Amino acid sequence: MSDLLQNIEIETAPNPTAAIIWLHGLGADGNDFVPLVRELDLKGLGGIRFVFPHAKTIPVTINGGYIMRAWYDITGAELTRREDETGLRDSQRDVEALIAREKARGIPASRIILAGFSQGCAMTLQTGLRHPEKLAGMLCLSGYLPLNEKVVHERTEESIDTPVFMAHGRQDHVVPFIRAEQSRDILKELGYTIEWHDYPMQHSLCFEEVQDISAWLKKVLA
Repeated sequence: MSDLLQNIEIETAPNPTAAIIWLHGLGADGNDFVPLVRELDLKGLGGIRFVFPHAKTIPVTINGGYIMRAWYDITGAELTRREDETGLRDSQRDVEALIAREKARGIPASRIILAGFSQGCAMTLQTGLRHPEKLAGMLCLSGYLPLNEKVVHERTEESIDTPVFMAHGRQDHVVPFIRAEQSRDILKELGYTIEWHDYPMQHSLCFEEVQDISAWLKKVLA
């Protein structure tokens, strides 16, 4: 098993009975979504352990080889051409190690949510669709499905029962809206249950989205 990624943990109550592993976007780190915990309406859900890992630092081609935190390399604006398959699979193992740790601490896979924004969303799908157990959910924000031609052969039967929340900004110029729609449609064709939301925003989060995430969390963790 790979060395565990450095991470930030927040527990909403002692002895949590659910975990949310939240993956940040390109160039950010685990601190990025820590403030969101206070904004979510988690009443009635019991204790939740939020885990915010920091991706490793690598040179990122699209940013001139600048070394930054990234789950995988991005070679150009066309996100699904010349994908960094090695990087995606390496980070998938890192995320699987975090899932394994939560299970070792007593939280079953069925109470673990993978969540992510942008690159973190891509990693949520990369890992969650291939996980050998049903997870509580995949929360996919402003991202896309990586290695989409391989998913049909690599996704697990168990993962088909994992609920998927997908949200995207209609004015997103980083991950084009059409790319998110294509990802959604591929997953639907594969049999996944998708709760889809789109908003009049760019590559970001909005208040209405936070409300929708809260409502979905209450459904899948009830």
